[in-house]
Amino acid sequence: MGSTVTVNGGQPLHYVDHGGDGPPVILLHAFLMDGEMFAPQVNELRTEFRFLAVDERGHGGTPADAPFDYWDVARDALGLLDELGLDRAAVIGTSQGGFIGLRMALLAPERVTALCVLGTSAAAEDAQVADSYRELAATWAENGPVDQLTDMVAAVCLGGVEADDWKAKWREVTGPRITQIMETLVSRDGLLCKLGQVRCPVLVLHGSSDAAYPVCRGAEIVEGVPQAEPLVVVDGGAHFLSLTDPRSVNPHLRKFLAEHA
Repeated sequence: MGSTVTVNGGQPLHYVDHGGDGPPVILLHAFLMDGEMFAPQVNELRTEFRFLAVDERGHGGTPADAPFDYWDVARDALGLLDELGLDRAAVIGTSQGGFIGLRMALLAPERVTALCVLGTSAAAEDAQVADSYRELAATWAENGPVDQLTDMVAAVCLGGVEADDWKAKWREVTGPRITQIMETLVSRDGLLCKLGQVRCPVLVLHGSSDAAYPVCRGAEIVEGVPQAEPLVVVDGGAHFLSLTDPRSVNPHLRKFLAEHA
């Protein structure tokens, strides 16, 4: 399912247009995931919004043939709007998708009507954490995605949610690919000093049990963005909040998008 377009100077971009007559909403997934991680939102809210689920560079059906950063991926997503003839859209981003959504709002403030970020951060990666992630990628590249590694990723990102289907996808990720996408993740620039330039309404949701980023990372975004709504902390919520805690997340998304998309 889905389509592939060429954007941003020749970059192939795979996406799924879930259709509908509602306001367009771009869905930006987390690290090692793809657009299917938003199935809980699509299944419940697709009659109200036109969801455009993007596979980001190096993920799902979108290749990454050269080094890239999240500014490049933000331009890819804006290029999709061009290809579809859409002037503006709302954006939902989980974790890595939040990194990209914030950059979209900074690059083209007139094109992002509203932004919801979940389990994300506007800070650069902590140096010690970055080193540990690089070590994980190096082990993956050397030994392949063995169960110990995929179990570790699942525990951090999905908490206690069933992860067998995602682990099957992760086992297809090659050494060069994990090395490339991990370097993009850990070497990203921080945005804290730029948050005041984000002009659209922003909703931040964060799980209290997020094992990747503490709740204070979400609070930093709320404090820095002029039109941010109060921080929503989901009690017991995991890192990939949109996938693991949809019953808590979806009502907030529905209300926010209905008001601002």
